[in-house]
Amino acid sequence: MSTPSNRVGLLSDSHGRRERTARAVEVLRRAGATLLIHLGDVEDPELLEELLVADLDGRPIPVHLVAGNMDDPAELRAASERLGIRFHHPGGEIVAWGKRIAFTHGDRDGELRRLHASRPDLLAHGHTHVAADQVVDGVRIVNPGALHRARRYTVAVFEPATGVLETIEIPDA
Repeated sequence: MSTPSNRVGLLSDSHGRRERTARAVEVLRRAGATLLIHLGDVEDPELLEELLVADLDGRPIPVHLVAGNMDDPAELRAASERLGIRFHHPGGEIVAWGKRIAFTHGDRDGELRRLHASRPDLLAHGHTHVAADQVVDGVRIVNPGALHRARRYTVAVFEPATGVLETIEIPDA
């Protein structure tokens, strides 16, 4: 059975953990992610290189990124531009396979409220280090969890066509 395509990989709170982030990206790639969104707290701009992978068909996976409260936005912007990563700050919105996906790190309540008010199909954020999937006032809000300082290291993959969200645990090496 083949893995469905057109999935969005969500990851957050890498906090400089390159090897764990590389494992997480590989898990998302194998789960069929053809687009990645990192929700901030990268801490080490060189870690962004771990996000540059190809999908299962060999095509480069587009990457979107927001800065977290532990990041220097200017450093991340410069590294993103150098690597061809789309940098958004403090939040962003894209349309992926007909679904509006808004995203931010989650440490700015005003930005969360602004994005929520835009009524996206999915609002993704990190910051809390706890995976979550809930609907608030008609908007689905997702946190993929964290890749550092969490009870379990997790990422999530979202399939816009079906609305299915899968949270995946990343084993420690």
